[in-house]
Amino acid sequence: MACRVHLPLCQDHYRVMAFEKVDNHKNVDAIDDLPPDDVLFGLSPALALVRRRADKICQTDVPVLLCGEAGTGKETVARWIHSHSIYRSGQFVKVNCAAIPESLFESELFGYEKGAFTGAHSSKPGRVELAHRGTLFLDEIVNLGLSSQSKLLHFLQDGCFSRLGDETERTINTRFICSTNRELDREIKAGRFRADLFYRISVFQLRLPRLRERREDIPLLAEYLRTSYEKQFVKKSDPLNSEILNFLQNLNWPGNMRELSNAIARYVLIGPEAAIILNTHGRQTSATDLSQEHESIPLKRIAKEAIREMERKVILEALRDNQWNRRKTAKALKISYRTLIYKIRDSGLFLRAVQPAPVGQGVPARTTAKSAYSAD
Repeated sequence: MACRVHLPLCQDHYRVMAFEKVDNHKNVDAIDDLPPDDVLFGLSPALALVRRRADKICQTDVPVLLCGEAGTGKETVARWIHSHSIYRSGQFVKVNCAAIPESLFESELFGYEKGAFTGAHSSKPGRVELAHRGTLFLDEIVNLGLSSQSKLLHFLQDGCFSRLGDETERTINTRFICSTNRELDREIKAGRFRADLFYRISVFQLRLPRLRERREDIPLLAEYLRTSYEKQFVKKSDPLNSEILNFLQNLNWPGNMRELSNAIARYVLIGPEAAIILNTHGRQTSATDLSQEHESIPLKRIAKEAIREMERKVILEALRDNQWNRRKTAKALKISYRTLIYKIRDSGLFLRAVQPAPVGQGVPARTTAKSAYSAD
């Protein structure tokens, strides 16, 4: 018995649907490896809002558009919505729109019949059929070409499709979730994205915050990733101490969760804090990053950043060699105590909390441990 695609046109049609469980093959993408809710949504107000809004639409058939920078966890949230929805008995089928060539999009999405084209030796169902009574996740839909957008829109409007080489019209019942790491309104103005398709897929939008906008979640995320990588690599590692966690919370994380995950993987594999500190911080102050932020970077600025990075590494090693004693470190580096404190702050190194130095020993009376080890 054929089912129709549920893409309502007005809010009155957004209803909770109940249907019998069906016997499915194993999910195209596993959903049982989601992090616990307290890790996924953390402590930040920004994600608390995402959680509250996601709760409201889980048990409906409304299409959802997930917006946010690359690495903010859009796919993970899509899986969470699927696992808490009435579609959870079906499959979660991901379509990576950036990875499918324009010429193959139709056959990948709708499938084909034997003999439909050269090399089609057998029939193959498309992704939409696999997602029947489940969730179809169109990842980074902004990467679809206009021709593919037109075919997708036609399917969403009519709720019907045919495999390539087949005249039989098919219908499905599925939940649609899309994601984008670019602002679609700008893409529409630039003529790269269809406005009518945008209105079809963005009935309900969720915007995921950048990692630097939820710094209070970083310790919990980092520890969860550490234990996860220990299992994956079958390798023990030391718990992340307060110094490292403080340092991680003060980084900019342009790569968001993906970059944090890579840093923790290095920590588990290599061990020393430098696996995180030097690699991660070097990633954020390289000349390549600077050139991506600005069209033209003065040579003096690039040289200044390079010197600053070298100083950071030297100071870090000297602090370790002197068991984090700042006075001994300043003496070893042949600089004043006050200069060392300034360079620690300027280089972005965040050390364990210590008591402020007494007045008259090179540090102003108003300087505290917090002000000496934190940055704006």
